[in-house]
Amino acid sequence: MGTFWMDRLVKELPVGVDRLRQDRILEEALANGADPLHLAHVFSLGAKASLRYTSAVTESEVERTPNTP
Repeated sequence: MGTFWMDRLVKELPVGVDRLRQDRILEEALANGADPLHLAHVFSLGAKASLRYTSAVTESEVERTPNTP
């Protein structure tokens, strides 16, 4: 299915197909421990793209973790 048809299916949503895909990739990164190889394989991403997603997830997890002395 091409993006034309996907855009028609989600035209009533407040976000586009690209944003939905990005969100899905981030959710997968969170669920699988931010493994860049897994993301690259599942979503056909290049090395740099998969590393960007995994670094975004790990930075987010660090921000949510409370600092304990």
